[in-house]
Amino acid sequence: MSQEQIYYPVVVKGELTEPPERGWWLIKWLLALPHFIILAFLWIAFIVVSIIAFFSILFTAKYPRGLFNFNVGVMRWSWRVGFYSYQALGTDKYPPFTLKAVDYPADLEVPYPEKLSRGLVLVKWWLLAIPQYIVVSFFLGGWGLRYGGLVFALAIFAGVALLFTGKYPKDIFNFVMGMDRWSYRVYAYAALMTDQYPPFRLGE
Repeated sequence: MSQEQIYYPVVVKGELTEPPERGWWLIKWLLALPHFIILAFLWIAFIVVSIIAFFSILFTAKYPRGLFNFNVGVMRWSWRVGFYSYQALGTDKYPPFTLKAVDYPADLEVPYPEKLSRGLVLVKWWLLAIPQYIVVSFFLGGWGLRYGGLVFALAIFAGVALLFTGKYPKDIFNFVMGMDRWSYRVYAYAALMTDQYPPFRLGE
């Protein structure tokens, strides 16, 4: 299969930092609390921006670039916090408070689409995405809450293994990364940031 065939325009990266602290993950919920509060407001803005983008795409086939960059930044920030906390527990490096791409073990990129389908914008975020929503709900918990599904359970399991062995099981990390990658691809698709349907796979 060629690179063109497997490429998907939502890139989610995470590099496992080693050696991680054995018990640091037990208090990350507290350390990440300022991020969670800020992100709650940012995701409200994300939804509003997506609604504005919906009408822009419907009438112009364009996603306003400034709004697009903002939504990418919200997803990027969310992913860094998730990677630090209970979407992966992949690093002990504290996430930066920024929407911009910075030097950090986790990153997310979505290339700007010069043109989007006016017809797809009417159906892709609800009808076409229904199978993807079912999968993501299983990964992240009901309605994609990020901290109640299989990803959270496996991250906690890895944290317990880390606590007693000092090592993060690599197979679990790769599996969790795959589920996180899939989930953020669905977020981008549902937020109208790409017309390319998310693949049903865990890999890049």
